Amino acid sequence: MSINGWISGVAFLAAVAGCATIREAREAQSEVEYKANDGNPPPEASKLDFRGRSLEYLVDFAMTNRPSIVSARLQVEDARLRLRQIAADAPVLSSTPWTAPKLSVSGGYSESSAGTTLSEGDFRTSGRATGALSLELLVYDFGRNAAQAKAQSERVLASELELVDAGYTVFFEVSSAYFKLLEQMAMLEVAHTNEFEYTAHLERAERMAEAGEARPLDVLKARLDLASAREKTVSASNSVLTAGVELMSSLGLQVTRGLPEDLAEVQADALSFAMQAFPETDYTAGAAYELARTNAPASRLVRAKLRAASADVDYALADLGPKVTASLSLSWTDPLWYFRWAFNGAQSLFEGWRKTTAVDRAVVAMKTAAAAVDTTELYLSSNVALAIATRDNAREALATAKSAVATARENLDTVREQYEVGEASRVDYSEAVASYVRELGNMVKAFYQGQLAEAGLFSLIGIYPDFVEKEI
Repeated sequence: MSINGWISGVAFLAAVAGCATIREAREAQSEVEYKANDGNPPPEASKLDFRGRSLEYLVDFAMTNRPSIVSARLQVEDARLRLRQIAADAPVLSSTPWTAPKLSVSGGYSESSAGTTLSEGDFRTSGRATGALSLELLVYDFGRNAAQAKAQSERVLASELELVDAGYTVFFEVSSAYFKLLEQMAMLEVAHTNEFEYTAHLERAERMAEAGEARPLDVLKARLDLASAREKTVSASNSVLTAGVELMSSLGLQVTRGLPEDLAEVQADALSFAMQAFPETDYTAGAAYELARTNAPASRLVRAKLRAASADVDYALADLGPKVTASLSLSWTDPLWYFRWAFNGAQSLFEGWRKTTAVDRAVVAMKTAAAAVDTTELYLSSNVALAIATRDNAREALATAKSAVATARENLDTVREQYEVGEASRVDYSEAVASYVRELGNMVKAFYQGQLAEAGLFSLIGIYPDFVEKEI
């Protein structure tokens, strides 16, 4: 093959590769064009029904639909592409197994005219075609590229850990919203229980008034108590719908894909069972912190950033040294061919303290990253200890609340009987109902507070639990 043909072949291959890249970029632009335009209606999408779905299913759904997860994945892809760029810039004398040279091709045609006067026809025109193929290589850079590659490798790891950390955040947010919904559903049943008691109380007061055993004022007070109980039922119902909206948001859903009432399907027996989603943990605060320190993505992330910052110091120091480059070029200017090669070395002598200042800044950035490690470990220590304390307190509160519910129920039954025979006042009865309902609410809150603490603990430590959802 002639030299002309070889140059043409190289140019053709480069053009084909460039065309594929351009096509992929244009396709990506077309995919986001709809979102970029203001005023576009939301895209058509089928409704989703999550009634009866387990917490594990909801977490998995959010992992693939939350925009934060998508963004974190793209950050990982960008970090890996950046590492690929750095590897392509590696010098010939390095440990990098593949070095991409800078290869370029050019061509052109020009004409020039010459004459002794400006009179018409006194000019002589000549044309000339040109072409060139050039290759440039970095021979040695005294560690610059190696330091960049090391820093970017750590940043790739950091981006991957950020993706994992985003997953634990989604897990906690979905779990929290799920348990909040179950709690509000149970609290609605508590409100229904409260309303039922005051409805029965009003009926008894009306019967006793008809028999002359109660005053009209007692009937009026009973009606006011019932009205207040119904207001609490309405408020509890609204809380259920609000919790449904929060769960939809944690799943990454818009209203076009589902409705809060689809998630907030109220169970008629919400007080007769509770949903335990995870096995109970037995970590102590110290054991949980040691596990979190070595396993939690947030902790590993800041250490990866510290290693990257240390590599940045290596780069800043290497940048104080010289660079050695080599170049080859083959060019054609009709009718002659030219071949050139060069070997160059360059060392900057003074740049107004720019490079030494860059070293100082890199050191400051490294110290800042080291401080971030201490801050993160302090955060983990306090939050793990708080999660353990919240879990243990919730368990104790639940045991206490169960006993208090039984006592309050027994007291209510006794006061009701006494009220019907005139041995207890309306105030005594109202206080007994309020005490019973309050202890029911405390029991519900204590149970789901414990579940929330367990979810937070798993998220802090950096492990996903075995989902063992069961009604207890």
